[in-house]
Amino acid sequence: QVQLVESGGGLVQPGGSLRLSCAASGFTLDHYAIGWFRQAPGKEREGISCISSSDGSPDYADSVKGRFTIVRDNAKNTVYLQMNSMKPEDTAVYYCATDLLQQCTLVGALPQRVEVWGQGTLVTVSS
Repeated sequence: QVQLVESGGGLVQPGGSLRLSCAASGFTLDHYAIGWFRQAPGKEREGISCISSSDGSPDYADSVKGRFTIVRDNAKNTVYLQMNSMKPEDTAVYYCATDLLQQCTLVGALPQRVEVWGQGTLVTVSS
């Protein structure tokens, strides 16, 4: 069974950092591009970052570019999202996901494109 499991969410102060993990089971993560989506209260789910399977090249939404970094650890079959300089507007439930394609297409994509979702992890940025 193909599954994605996120962890690492929590409460962080503005300007702080947090690292999210996305672990895969039932498939090898580096076979597909893996993305991160987030959904803030009352807003639509948006794709904010992606890492391709072929060369590990990342892609970011403008809202997180320069602050968030996506990396993949093939040995651990895990993708990480390092979030720095966090802002209150980063508060959301974060989901990792894949559309089972090799190239990154998930930044700015409609959630309907996703084939596999994780269960989500809540991130709250507040003082």
